[in-house]
Amino acid sequence: MRILVTGANGLLGQKLSLLLDGKEDIDLVATARSVQAIPLKRGTFQQLDITDKEDVTKVISEVQPEVVINTAAMTQVDQCETERERCWLSNVTAVAHLVESCERANAKLIHLSTDFIFDGREGPLKEDALPKPVNYYGESKLAGEKLVRESNIEWAIVRTVLVFGATAGHSRSNIVLWVKKSLEEGKTIQVVNDQWRTPTLAEDLAMGCYLVASKKATGVYHISGEEMMTPYDIAMATARFFGLDLSLVQPTDSSTFKQPAVRPLKTGFDISKARAVLGYAPRSFADGLAILASQIQK
Repeated sequence: MRILVTGANGLLGQKLSLLLDGKEDIDLVATARSVQAIPLKRGTFQQLDITDKEDVTKVISEVQPEVVINTAAMTQVDQCETERERCWLSNVTAVAHLVESCERANAKLIHLSTDFIFDGREGPLKEDALPKPVNYYGESKLAGEKLVRESNIEWAIVRTVLVFGATAGHSRSNIVLWVKKSLEEGKTIQVVNDQWRTPTLAEDLAMGCYLVASKKATGVYHISGEEMMTPYDIAMATARFFGLDLSLVQPTDSSTFKQPAVRPLKTGFDISKARAVLGYAPRSFADGLAILASQIQK
């Protein structure tokens, strides 16, 4: 199976590329806007800017993938709120380019989405929960989903929650790495205790994407961890795991933060469909920390 991955230099993109590169039955073409971040043993790499329609048309027509997995997106929630044109270009217009090229190539599109399409009134959420975004990032990702759903191609949408992990060169941060770095530097951090998520190990999300592709699954799948945790819970668990000063982690609530974008309070996913249909089995948060620790010590 020939699979083209977009956003291959991102956290998920790197983990997914490494996973697919190790599968003998997969012909991987990893793509990203910038130069290649990780070496591949079997797969190939091409630069691709998915916001450039001509570039998308050219690359997909040349590669002729059976499956395109779109991990590329603008995910900085506050930047999406303040840079709306850029956000729409990356999260909606670019998806339209991919849909159009997949239709011409008769390729399936597996598109990554987010828990931020929901309003945060309840969780954990099943796939049929009613979307109602409370920020522009969520609006853009929901609009991208709509383009995929209404297309004439074979598709699957993989939604996820608060992804953490370590990239090559540790070039990208996330909540776990931020907490670890801050506490190692002796900084006091304030972390909200009134938001709930199911944090997701990047390797688990990559496996979920692979399972959707290999099992030829279609429709919407919620792929995340299964433990409901607040960011404060995550910070304390991280501090304990790495033997850092717990007193530096101070609980607070969302009302104390003045951010451009509103965050949904309670999301998190019910992953029973992914378990039953795909055989998806995420690691515990503690096991995820151990995997991350082994990677950053190399």
